[in-house]
Amino acid sequence: MSQLLDLYKATGNEIFTKKLCEIAPYFSTIEPQFVHLRPGFAEVTMPNTQKVHNHLGTVHAIAMCNLAEIAGGLLTDVSIPDTFRWIPIGMNVRYLAKATTDLRAIAEGTGIDWHQQGDKDVVVKITDANGLEVCKATVIVKISLKKGETTC
Repeated sequence: MSQLLDLYKATGNEIFTKKLCEIAPYFSTIEPQFVHLRPGFAEVTMPNTQKVHNHLGTVHAIAMCNLAEIAGGLLTDVSIPDTFRWIPIGMNVRYLAKATTDLRAIAEGTGIDWHQQGDKDVVVKITDANGLEVCKATVIVKISLKKGETTC
């Protein structure tokens, strides 16, 4: 089982999010909060604060990319076999509407074969407080065997 999933189960959403932001400090810029994390699923929220605004006064596109990466990345981490490692290698993003409220990212990976090496497309949908989809991202992750491993 993923060490991060073990940490999540042991600490809960709030402490887990704080610890994750210590491991990867850049994520703290959006003040994420995990809601659910399990193999095949991740749900993360972020508040609409002044520090993530663009010149229009809405949530900046790159803040939404950050939210998509944390949701898609952690979904990957808790879904792959222990003998695998992963790294994000790309992201395709579509901005669908102005983001003017707190946001929720949902990454679902139940249809992904996590037991095969290679590139995987992790789809993340970001919605506003009214349920309007404001952004859709595909985080492309490369999955490979850890050094020294020969099988999944």
